[in-house]
Amino acid sequence: MPPIANDPVMDVFAKLDLKMIALLLDVDGTIIDIGPSPTEVHVSDALVESLRRLFDLTGGAMALVSGRPIADLDRLFSPVRLPAVGGHGAEMRVDENKVFYWAKPLPEDLRKCLADRATLGPDILVEDKRYSLALHYRSAPEQAKHVLHHVKTCRAAFPDEPTELLLGKAMVEILRPGISKGESTRKLMAHPPFSGRIPVFIGDDVTDESVFRVLPEIGGKGFSVNRHFPGLTGIFKDPAHVRDALNTLVANGQTAA
Repeated sequence: MPPIANDPVMDVFAKLDLKMIALLLDVDGTIIDIGPSPTEVHVSDALVESLRRLFDLTGGAMALVSGRPIADLDRLFSPVRLPAVGGHGAEMRVDENKVFYWAKPLPEDLRKCLADRATLGPDILVEDKRYSLALHYRSAPEQAKHVLHHVKTCRAAFPDEPTELLLGKAMVEILRPGISKGESTRKLMAHPPFSGRIPVFIGDDVTDESVFRVLPEIGGKGFSVNRHFPGLTGIFKDPAHVRDALNTLVANGQTAA
């Protein structure tokens, strides 16, 4: 589908200079559509090829910034392996030789409590990332209060274990305090080939707020998908709109080269 005529966000995005920016992309709800579960999403060959070309055109200054673990991102976008901030900032890969981990695993007993199927019921999807655990209720939105009560009970059973809650789209995640996409993005931008470039981030959810807050401090530009955040440069309609914009960047970058 071609870009919409007189599309303000597309016009601004298309003028970005790939030799000057670092392109930072959230995944679910931003470059791919939200699926029934984290394992039921579609990644097209065309998107993988766009990411590969953008990685080359930016000189490697492109990264995925996601709540998913990096290993999951590699599976989704195989055979492409990109720099990444994974697990909402718990881990970061600059390149194959520079992988950082900012969190230790949650205790197994706490994760077992949170994942207790007898209490949760069959409609709640458990995503155990070891250093965090997410409970998805996309297929049962009426269970939101029940899930939050269950999480509160489990956290109370481990009073000496510091944890935080992260609320997303039909999801609650329990993770270590201090984990932040924003702070890990700041750290990523200190490493070549990201350092010295203008960070350009696209995100879609409240889980991306920490990145949007950091962007003004590091001279960045923020774009969102169908949601307002303070200080945005532009808002895309949906992930398809973002994919069109990425394709436009590829075309413009190849022409400039």
